[in-house]
Amino acid sequence: MHITVLTVPDCPNTPLAQERIGQALDGRKAEVELLEVAGEAQAARLGMTGSPTILIDGSDPFAAPGAPASVSCRLYRSPDGRAEGAPSVADLQSALLIAEATADCDCPPLDAAGRAGRGRLAPVTAGLRSVQQAILRHFAATGRAPEPGDLTDAAAAFGRDAAEVLAELAAEDFLTLDADGRVHAAYPFSAVPTAHQVRLSHGTTAWSMCAIDALGIPAMLGTGAVISSSDPVTGEPITVTSTGGRTTWEPATAVVYVGQRSCTGPAADVACGALNFFTSGATARTWAEQHPDVTGQAVDQTRAEALGRAVFGPLLAGSDQT
Repeated sequence: MHITVLTVPDCPNTPLAQERIGQALDGRKAEVELLEVAGEAQAARLGMTGSPTILIDGSDPFAAPGAPASVSCRLYRSPDGRAEGAPSVADLQSALLIAEATADCDCPPLDAAGRAGRGRLAPVTAGLRSVQQAILRHFAATGRAPEPGDLTDAAAAFGRDAAEVLAELAAEDFLTLDADGRVHAAYPFSAVPTAHQVRLSHGTTAWSMCAIDALGIPAMLGTGAVISSSDPVTGEPITVTSTGGRTTWEPATAVVYVGQRSCTGPAADVACGALNFFTSGATARTWAEQHPDVTGQAVDQTRAEALGRAVFGPLLAGSDQT
């Protein structure tokens, strides 16, 4: 893995970025390069959108869509909502895990699934994380989405109305709402049946938005689960059983296609329909040929599980899990 820190001379935030990269690596082997950028032309050529910009294997996992090249000061939003001069250690760890899981493959960097490097864990400010985690715990306990009234206390603790918080979470793509303002999906859970059923070890049956979401649920909850899906091409069943940290796939040749559509919008529209289980790489390739609007590649079981952990593992960290 190669990490490049693009910075302007004497940028005051460069030492912070380097320190946090070291903490996030936590002993992983990586080549970390510091590169000073002299002007706008060089910034445009290297993909720098402010100082410091961090590239992992040549890509900026924190890039904001449409951000112009710049040598100005760059700020990052921390998990607690503060503006800081470098990504948080947690966000860097997630970005590194995704980079490791997709290394040496042509699959996209899961921009939609990972909110362009910003992660799926909502900020603590304004009750966003409190309500998000209340929703996820409700799904885990019941298999169903909570009603807005079920979230009143979580929102009121921050002096807010539940409907307002839900609308803000939806605007930032932490969840999706139906026409009546009810939760339709809260990644990784779906309020309606999908192709991916997840039966948790304590008996709850839930639905996930996609294959990577399904694999992320056991990691997020720290519990066992049985995932039931099927090959979109052949219709053959696929089962993934997670018990005590060990995972078994049936059939043993099963893979996950990691892709996203050539459009913009929430992950539910861009990525979820393009992240599926397949019985083999051959059927995944057949499906890809039938869907030219999707860019991606089949990944093996180890990488698919790592992606699920990276995107969804942190969502209930530090909260009371069911």
